[in-house]
Amino acid sequence: MKIETAERFRPFMDEREYEKIVDYGTLGAMWKHCSEAYADRIAVEYAGVKHTFAELDADAAALRSALLEAGLEPRDRVALFAVNSYAFVKAFIAAETAGLCVAVLPPHLDEQAVFGCMMKFGAKALIYGEELEGKTAFAKAHHPGIFLSTEAKGSALLPACEAAPEDPAIIMFTGGTTGKSKGALLSNRAVMQGVMNGCYGYRGVFNQRYMLVLPLFHVFGLIRNLLTSLYTGSDLFICQNNKDMFRDVAVFKPTILVAVAALAEMALQLSKKFGRNMLGDDLRYIIAGAAAVPPYLVKEYEKYGVILCPGYGLTESANLVSGNPTSSEKPDSVGLPFPNQELKVVDGELWLRGLNMLDCYIGEDEEAYHDGWFRTGDLVRFDDEGYLYIVGRTKEIIVLPTGENISPAELEARFNELAFIQDSQVFEDVDENGRHFLALEVVPRATELAALGAEPMKAIEAALWALNEKQLPAERVSRIVIRDTDFARSPSMKILRYKKC
Repeated sequence: MKIETAERFRPFMDEREYEKIVDYGTLGAMWKHCSEAYADRIAVEYAGVKHTFAELDADAAALRSALLEAGLEPRDRVALFAVNSYAFVKAFIAAETAGLCVAVLPPHLDEQAVFGCMMKFGAKALIYGEELEGKTAFAKAHHPGIFLSTEAKGSALLPACEAAPEDPAIIMFTGGTTGKSKGALLSNRAVMQGVMNGCYGYRGVFNQRYMLVLPLFHVFGLIRNLLTSLYTGSDLFICQNNKDMFRDVAVFKPTILVAVAALAEMALQLSKKFGRNMLGDDLRYIIAGAAAVPPYLVKEYEKYGVILCPGYGLTESANLVSGNPTSSEKPDSVGLPFPNQELKVVDGELWLRGLNMLDCYIGEDEEAYHDGWFRTGDLVRFDDEGYLYIVGRTKEIIVLPTGENISPAELEARFNELAFIQDSQVFEDVDENGRHFLALEVVPRATELAALGAEPMKAIEAALWALNEKQLPAERVSRIVIRDTDFARSPSMKILRYKKC
């Protein structure tokens, strides 16, 4: 399947806004347009201070000058080590307008890991937030590179450097298809495609109010949250502390929230508890991804007048592969493929190539491509209208002693259709006699328990066993456990699966 244009998304958008989605080729060229077109608009709000696009441009230019005066040249790699903040945004724009390739480091790294990443990614410099300076000592002592604070300023204003679409733009951490953490190199062309993909499929794209709660070292936070916000001339409020998120919502009143499903679930439960939309009455869209989105959330947010849009993507695809413009009709789909990419399904697995795809993995023996295609490791299907559905992961397939192949994600989706099930995990277990069997653990949805009568746990267990009996014999679980705590989760809020037996 070759997708060349975004025409399928046009009917779901305002015509004038659809026409405004332009490929500027590079992040530097994109920023030049934004800083001029939206000069007087608010770009970023952080720590009680509002910064216009013009002010952000001037601050980034001062730091860019310091980078260039230090001897860095276009296409050099630099590491950015900062928390979610205005300083991060300023430093990222400074580096990109200097033509540099930015390796975004998670702020939770220790000082030896910071040094290790600089070496692995070939970074000639480290740009660090002042709150993380204490973690730079080891690198400063052992790495011959350049070290600059995000508050550094050049002695003279130096102009932006031209870059080409094929030039490297960012390096992002990813687990890839093997689960091993590595750096994915994305070109300017790929990132620009990812930024534009974030604009397709909904009405009211430009001049919105975004809230940032996702980490900027994650591709979903960096590209879909930060860069699409800047691209559309929107106001981005950066939460200093996610614990204060709902207080910030009441003040900022966002119109769009980019979030993982677990965060949307938490906000929904609080909304039901307090009898009002905890994400604010101005909220129009939740862009959800990074992990599976239960159809339940789509349906429940409709009651609050909020459209929840599930999507699918990877770090290696500059975030977005598909997005769902008709989530109310197809709540279990991750939507239609975005333009300028090719998709094919081989033995159930999705393979990709296109303008949005990574160049390679940095400092790794692992090849990113097989015969020119990136193998996602995701098991998928398409319906008759071309909508994409994720049904599992190749590495998670359970092979039973009978030879049957079981996709736990596909089974979990069926159990999650029950309104009182928030999350579930199907896994292979072994009894005391060495017999392998399927087991199920579930986390109930607290807001739905009252409707189940005086003994909700018994009602849940009965419903689960009844649903289990409707599965094919090989897919039936032999043990069900109702948890009273959540599953362990990754930094991106994905459920951490139990290790295979």
